[in-house]
Amino acid sequence: MDSTDFSIVEVLKENSRATASEISKRVNLSVPAVAERIRKMEQANIIRKYTVKINREKIGYNLLAFVLVNIDTSVNIDTFRIEIVKHNCVLECHHITGLNDYLLKILVKDTLELENFLTNILKRIKGVVTSNTIISLSTLKEELNI
Repeated sequence: MDSTDFSIVEVLKENSRATASEISKRVNLSVPAVAERIRKMEQANIIRKYTVKINREKIGYNLLAFVLVNIDTSVNIDTFRIEIVKHNCVLECHHITGLNDYLLKILVKDTLELENFLTNILKRIKGVVTSNTIISLSTLKEELNI
């Protein structure tokens, strides 16, 4: 990737629906050249997905939490991985270093929904021995990409 490719990606990060014509004006390239660069970045899996960022509060999802999870033995890791990604409220799941095994980013409507997830879903996954939930009071910065 060169500086022009990075400029194209920056425009797409601001608006994934930007047309090749709009992008070409911002990066000073022809429309066909922009379209070809985008096609190549898609084929190289540099651009993996086009998406939207939803204002979660406007649709009633007001509670963002991070959950640190420990698994008892490595035998249960595959089961945990298969089960945890099935749930829509799990926005992210990271295998981490340190005292905990996994970090989950959870989005739910309220504390009742969080309690239901923790009690009836997470703690029932085979191998989950402990969890520590941290509730986000506010978000100062949240980006989808670098």
